[in-house]
Amino acid sequence: MRLIPRLLLSLLVLLPMAASAAPAAAPLVEGRDYERIAQAGPFQPLAGKIEVVEVFGYTCPHCARFEPQLEAWAAKLPADVRFTPVPAAFGGAWDAWALAYYAAEEVGVAKRSHAAVFKALHEQGTLPMQNVSADELATFYKAYGVAPERYTQALRGDAVQKKVDAARAFAQRTRIPGTPALIINGQYLVRGNSFDDQLRIASALIAQVRANRGR
Repeated sequence: MRLIPRLLLSLLVLLPMAASAAPAAAPLVEGRDYERIAQAGPFQPLAGKIEVVEVFGYTCPHCARFEPQLEAWAAKLPADVRFTPVPAAFGGAWDAWALAYYAAEEVGVAKRSHAAVFKALHEQGTLPMQNVSADELATFYKAYGVAPERYTQALRGDAVQKKVDAARAFAQRTRIPGTPALIINGQYLVRGNSFDDQLRIASALIAQVRANRGR
């Protein structure tokens, strides 16, 4: 019977040693893990939130591969973090799909249809990479309960064009090197060697921003 207390005592002695032996998370290194944005500023007013922007392109194969992992990560973000997808408006087909995204947002179906657009382009081939027409887009979004004429009207409206212009200006100001790009609070451009690495760095930068807010 005396063996049990001795065993527990031994475990209690070993626990602090195990904790001290556990490797601490490596600190982030500027220039390797992230870059500071020279013209810093959030995409939208922060309003007490920490902003995570993903600049993406529907025709970008890397964005398509990243999307499921990013969606799962974003779904677990704390309440003080705001995740905002921003379509890259680099001209040509990029602009056409940026308009398509913001038109979907205007009619209230962007979140529900976001992953499906990637699949339609990269897996199913039911939408064209280049020269997508208003009719093709309207037909696609009809599956989400949007009347084609309503979607087409949004696609050609001034409100959607202004959003695309703002997305273009943000990408130019933050000087993203390509897509997908993650930007924290308009201050930090995430680097990284893999999707896992990018999300690890983004999480660490979120924690860093949160810690610095109280200083």
